[in-house]
Amino acid sequence: MLKHVGDLSMEVTVLGPCKNPSPLALSVEDDDFIPNYAEDEAKVLYTSLHDRDVPDVTEAFEAAGPRREIYFDPRKIRAGIVTCGGLCPGINNVVSAIVNELINEYKVRSVVGFRYGFAGLVASEGYETWDLTPESTRNWNLKGGSMLGSSRGPQDPEQMLDTLEQLNINVLFTIGGDGTLRGARAMFEAAQARGSRIAMVGVPKTIDNDIPFINRTFGFETAVSKAAEAIVAAQIEAEGAPRGVGLVRLMGRNSGYIAAHAALAAGYTDVVLVPESPFQLEGSNGLYEVLERRLQKQGHAVIVVAEGAGQDLFDENDLQKDASGNRKLMDIGRFLGDRLIGHNKSLGRPVNLKYIDPSYIIRAMPASPMDAIFCRRLGENAVHAAMAGRTGLVVGLWSDHFTHVPLAAATSFSKHIDPDGDLWRSVLQMTGQPPRMH
Repeated sequence: MLKHVGDLSMEVTVLGPCKNPSPLALSVEDDDFIPNYAEDEAKVLYTSLHDRDVPDVTEAFEAAGPRREIYFDPRKIRAGIVTCGGLCPGINNVVSAIVNELINEYKVRSVVGFRYGFAGLVASEGYETWDLTPESTRNWNLKGGSMLGSSRGPQDPEQMLDTLEQLNINVLFTIGGDGTLRGARAMFEAAQARGSRIAMVGVPKTIDNDIPFINRTFGFETAVSKAAEAIVAAQIEAEGAPRGVGLVRLMGRNSGYIAAHAALAAGYTDVVLVPESPFQLEGSNGLYEVLERRLQKQGHAVIVVAEGAGQDLFDENDLQKDASGNRKLMDIGRFLGDRLIGHNKSLGRPVNLKYIDPSYIIRAMPASPMDAIFCRRLGENAVHAAMAGRTGLVVGLWSDHFTHVPLAAATSFSKHIDPDGDLWRSVLQMTGQPPRMH
């Protein structure tokens, strides 16, 4: 039976039969104190929660991991790595892990780093490539940002594929979020149409944690940790002034995972605003009244808002798009700050509002220890997938197991907080805010 989730296929494309023995010298036996190869038939079930019905075992992902037989002869291939989109903690960790796994473990002889995102794969842009080695990337894991550089905006997949073929690239690792995965999917489809035997493997980089069929993306844990520090700072500021209000704006274009998790981590947050739960300023349960009730009760308050929340409060004529085709978000943080100050001043009860936006600080942070471990394991599993001839996929994590998710599925929609689910329930229980703020 074919693997699927709902109507989406989870079957992973393979370039051809795997006839080369892996150089990893792992085991196929249990209890011999040597780590094992992954079985080709191994799968990770989509759901472990079910009622009286027997779970559908075909709703599953292909399990990631090193295969005993691989597609590519490591001595004869050349790999490429590109990092795209916004900065995120852990990018350099992933690059370093991929380089180490390719060269030290699989004995691949050449790894190329493309500069400045997909633009680096377009010859007319004129960007140089870097030869990457374990020595040259040795300390990259200690640094934030992207040593290879990054950029936004789509590029012609045919031109990018031309570059890969001209440079004799057999495997391309794309590190990025939704836009990057869409670009990788376009290259994958172009390669399929040409009959080009190039493996396209993605590593999910989105600080918002909004890629479907993947529990967690790298950088998210670091972002939550640093965002929680900003919320604590806002609490201290708010408590130190009469009618003090701390307002923190966090990342979260279409989903409020960072805002929700950081607020839970920091504690004592009074209002959390996310894109998934609409709110109004006016009304008995609107933001103005909810805030005033909290100020009357305790004398201070903290509001956390995801950047994509409340966009319906702006004039649609002001909305624009960025180079990647995403709608440019209006600054909900400053908008709310101005409105809250103006509203309370007009009623003769001014607030002392302190506004904190740590977004660019968080983006540039080096990975936390847990994220660093996660990045290394993602990079290793991306290499295992590519060497086994898997293509058109992104490496993910599901139920604590690494998986292969087809790019078509990973770009089919964005993951969101379920307003009816237990995460949002925890947020509402902590804040005490109304479920419907209007």
